[in-house]
Amino acid sequence: MFYFLFTQLVDYFSAFNLFRYITFRAAAATITAILISILLGPLFIRLLKKYQVREKIRSEGPKSHLSKEGTPTMGGLIVLFAIIVPTLLWADLTNFYILMILMVTVWLGLIGFMDDYLKAVKNQTKGMVARKKLIGQVLLGLIFGLLLSLAPPNSSFDGTTGIPFFKNYMLVLGVFYIPFIIIVITGSSNAVNLTDGCDGLAIGLCGLSFVAFAGIAYVSGRIDFSNYLQIEYIPGAGEMAIYCGAAIGAALGFLWFNSHPAEVFMGDTGSLALGGALGSIAILLKKELLLVIVGGVFVIEVLSVIIQVLSYKYRGGKRVFKMAPIHHHFELSGWPESKVVVRFWIVGALFALLMLATLKVR
Repeated sequence: MFYFLFTQLVDYFSAFNLFRYITFRAAAATITAILISILLGPLFIRLLKKYQVREKIRSEGPKSHLSKEGTPTMGGLIVLFAIIVPTLLWADLTNFYILMILMVTVWLGLIGFMDDYLKAVKNQTKGMVARKKLIGQVLLGLIFGLLLSLAPPNSSFDGTTGIPFFKNYMLVLGVFYIPFIIIVITGSSNAVNLTDGCDGLAIGLCGLSFVAFAGIAYVSGRIDFSNYLQIEYIPGAGEMAIYCGAAIGAALGFLWFNSHPAEVFMGDTGSLALGGALGSIAILLKKELLLVIVGGVFVIEVLSVIIQVLSYKYRGGKRVFKMAPIHHHFELSGWPESKVVVRFWIVGALFALLMLATLKVR
């Protein structure tokens, strides 16, 4: 909104030219998101308490988590509000990439909201049936893939994707492009959801991931930087840095309340939406394979669950970890929850730096 409003006034006051710069608007979106989170967070938390939207702790989880019973959940509403509003204010709303990411954010946010509502308000322990949730994610991926295939923003979306560490090679997906998109969006949203099990863990890792993608979005949208780094130039992609800035600000603001001991939990409302947004940005930047690197901790969390299930099934009930996902394994090994979170953040930061390094190591 501000982009259109103030750029029209440049002829009258040259200082409004600032609103043409992505860096300025990304910084403004970040600050706006932080302020929205911190200022409106207490109001959201009071409303969640008023309407008894409280977390039900599973008895099979770590015993130390039982004290969290009754903590307000569905705090992802704070995160979504703090992302969507600054994006609407500071981004170019005619930009294809912004509209696509907003679609993913709202769609998965609604799925997560329905799941949280059933669990916290309707007291349905399992929430939304897993099959229905998966159908919603797959349908979103299908629509996303069809839009990119049938109405691409430019000719670069030709069913190929970049390969990390290689500058002259592309992975040709062909007819598997849309199924690949479905897997990326569904997998990324569920991976963040699985990781959301300790105070501040998932939101902190998401913030780090969005920092990395903000950098890649900015250089991918500039022909000079993309040529220098020898990565694919994607016209208009730089606008996604504004969404990423809003997501970074929302993550920092939400940590104000979600850091240990948490005053509010994100719930599926936030985790599904943030995971899906990360996946959609990777797709739009044609850096889907880099998502495995920047989201390395999320990948490890998912693999720990898969390994645990397979081990239990095929090794006569034997477990590899004390509990899965793996953050619970370290909790049961004696690490305080706050130490688990900070150490996972450190690993997440290393993965994010490694991902950015791939831009030059090619």
